[in-house]
Amino acid sequence: MKTGGQLIVEALKANGVERISCVPGESYLAVLDALYESGIEVLVCRQEGGAAMMADSWGRLTGQPGICMVTRGPGATNASAGLHIAKQDSIPMILFIGQIGRDMKEREAFQEVEYRRAFTEFAKWVGEIDDARRIPEFVTRAFAVATSGRPGPVVLTLPEDMLVEEVEAPAARAYMPVESHPGPSQMRALETMLKEAQRPMFILGGTRWSEEAVADMQAFASRFKVPVGCSFRRQMLFDHLHPSYAGDVGIGINPTLSKAIKESDLIVLVGARMSEMPSSGYTLIDIPYPSQKLVHVYPDPEELGRIYRPDLAICAAPAEFAAALKHIEPPAAPLWAERKSAMHDAYLKWSTPPQTGPGAVQMGPIMEWLDANTAADTIFTNGAGNYATWVHRFHRFRKYNTQAAPTSGSMGYGLPAAVAAKQLFPEREVICFAGDGCFMMHGQEFITAVRYGLPIITVLVNNSTYGTIRMHQEREYPGRVSATDLVNPDFVAFAKAYGGHGELVEKTADFAPAFERARASGKPSIIEIKLDPEAITPTRTLTQIREKA
Repeated sequence: MKTGGQLIVEALKANGVERISCVPGESYLAVLDALYESGIEVLVCRQEGGAAMMADSWGRLTGQPGICMVTRGPGATNASAGLHIAKQDSIPMILFIGQIGRDMKEREAFQEVEYRRAFTEFAKWVGEIDDARRIPEFVTRAFAVATSGRPGPVVLTLPEDMLVEEVEAPAARAYMPVESHPGPSQMRALETMLKEAQRPMFILGGTRWSEEAVADMQAFASRFKVPVGCSFRRQMLFDHLHPSYAGDVGIGINPTLSKAIKESDLIVLVGARMSEMPSSGYTLIDIPYPSQKLVHVYPDPEELGRIYRPDLAICAAPAEFAAALKHIEPPAAPLWAERKSAMHDAYLKWSTPPQTGPGAVQMGPIMEWLDANTAADTIFTNGAGNYATWVHRFHRFRKYNTQAAPTSGSMGYGLPAAVAAKQLFPEREVICFAGDGCFMMHGQEFITAVRYGLPIITVLVNNSTYGTIRMHQEREYPGRVSATDLVNPDFVAFAKAYGGHGELVEKTADFAPAFERARASGKPSIIEIKLDPEAITPTRTLTQIREKA
């Protein structure tokens, strides 16, 4: 006889869970008690949105579901920010929500929410466990759903009285991963299409990759001398200094790369959905019938043909597809080798940061210094804002599993993602990029890093404005500034008050020694960069945007 709380924890352990994030609540005290001597590490967070984003970061960096636990009502709705990220980014995650007692349903009891109605849009599956004997069944199914096909978040709600109920239940077993493989006839068709092409282009994206799959993809690109781009915020899927790398297919795409994609006669999308951001507002590839021949490789058949009608649809996980590429042969003299080299040269030029700009701090030399003084396995995290352009455009990612950033464009993600990444990989350096507006969304999780001794370094780009919105505002309503100016705390004092290390950078030359001191401190750190608001993008100022409007 075991309680529902004990059965939840046993099912998590059976499925290999080593860590969870949470904000505690009285609705699931029985689970917290069962975790007490379980050996599962519990990261106690300060806001449910941050806790959910930490779980997303774990799922993003491991491919296994990140686990988050929150209480009912306000706790659950706070966590929905992380759910939305996981849904749009195809990240495996399971959110457990403490729920009201079963005998109180449909009365609008204290903090009552009917989650199957409220969260269906945010999750692949929303279930409620009404019978503790079915906990092994529900939890095993949650892992299977979260990881199969197109991965995503699952929500399981746990009625408070069910968790204290003592029952007999079967011992939980680990879920069985499901892999989808390309068929031999499909790979032969792809080989034929490549041999007939003159201007092929590969675009990588999505999830369900691995270090081995990335290596397979790079080996294929070397053999075929084919250009390869990475979808928005999936840049870690290809070495940026590999001679086949053509650049990131995302917001503010290199015009040369955009033109090359449109002029390609064959596009192979591997794991990528090519939604609004990577497709430049659905303009790179015509809908529903692309002007280029299209091969779409995706692990979920419901995505194939949903937006773009492919000439060849391959229902396969990226890792399985990349492995199968070993068995197809390139033409003796690929017609596109010279084009590939030109595209890589264009990327190198595009990703060389400018050295000048308004104000006393220049972000270009800072990015160059970071690339020269950080290891290839350093993990970069960020949320959303114009500041992130400096990472996406100018940092040259070299290895798999070094990027955690929301393709959904959610602010506040970078800091909790960095905390989770450092907990997962304590031996690796983790750098969070944040804007002042972005940081304050979940800045309270800095204390979580302090509590657990996780020395992340946050590079906080402070221009005292919601920069992206201000940029659009100046373009659409020039000179009429409304609701985009910010008043900020002293971020150095903030870091120190939380028990961390703080640095202020007001000149470009200040950055390198400030970073080295932060690194040497052994503490979670904030390096506040005072950036002139005019430096709204790497190449354009607010004044230029206003005048052009």
